Amino acid sequence: MLMHKKVVQGVLVLGWLVWSLPAMGHSSHEDQQTSPGAEKHGGEDKKGHMSGKHGKGGKHGKHGGHGYGRRMGPPTDIPAHIKERLDPDGTKVNLNRSQIGVKGIKILAEMPELKNVKSLALQGNKLGDEGVQILAESPTFKHTEKLSLWGNEISAQGARMLAESPNMKNLKELKLTRNRIGDEGVEALAASENSTALTFMDLSANEISDRGALAIANSPRFANLKTLDLYNNRISTEGMKALLQSKNLQSLEMLILVRNEIDMEKADELAKNQSLPSLRRLELE
Repeated sequence: MLMHKKVVQGVLVLGWLVWSLPAMGHSSHEDQQTSPGAEKHGGEDKKGHMSGKHGKGGKHGKHGGHGYGRRMGPPTDIPAHIKERLDPDGTKVNLNRSQIGVKGIKILAEMPELKNVKSLALQGNKLGDEGVQILAESPTFKHTEKLSLWGNEISAQGARMLAESPNMKNLKELKLTRNRIGDEGVEALAASENSTALTFMDLSANEISDRGALAIANSPRFANLKTLDLYNNRISTEGMKALLQSKNLQSLEMLILVRNEIDMEKADELAKNQSLPSLRRLELE
């Protein structure tokens, strides 16, 4: 019996998957940063990128990274704020909801303290495509492996900038949740050499249809992808079929298709006959 009402740990049963709709997962999508180690979809990785490890007793947890004491506008002293949110070793900076805007990203791109940053969390900073262009063109970020641009009003043009950037070749985790990159943006990422190292990609709520799903399924650039989150898009049963029968997604372990336009009766049969060798968890609505 398929479970659609609560989160369950995906397991292989007789060669196919138990799949479910997580009741809590995306309710926290607006406030949390997910990474591959998170046990609950939409939850926070306790060890890694853009997460609460910055918090307990530390300067990051004290200044609103989790929604407490959130300011109404950008920081008065942006450079000081950036330094405050930078880990001591200079490899991680959590600027989630800092509202630094394009002005702030320009400052960020010119700060020598950021030259070794590997984890860059920029959720909700009103960057738009202009801010993404600054990010993509700056060699300051050439070591970046984990990048969150959740909720920054980014279009297909911004996604293309990331795809074509000579400074984004080391990306392993990319979170573009709640933007509007659409199928065109997905196609740019699918054709990019910058996608070859990706193990985690979140494209939730980006107006993606079967065209985008097919671009992912048909791209050899995603051979190392382990987690793919396509929550709340416009993908139908055909797009799901393409993903589950892809010859390129050989490393994929988790696929999230909650809140799409999938026929559940057909989805059952597709799940039974999926051909992804590494898939352990499939989430549907």
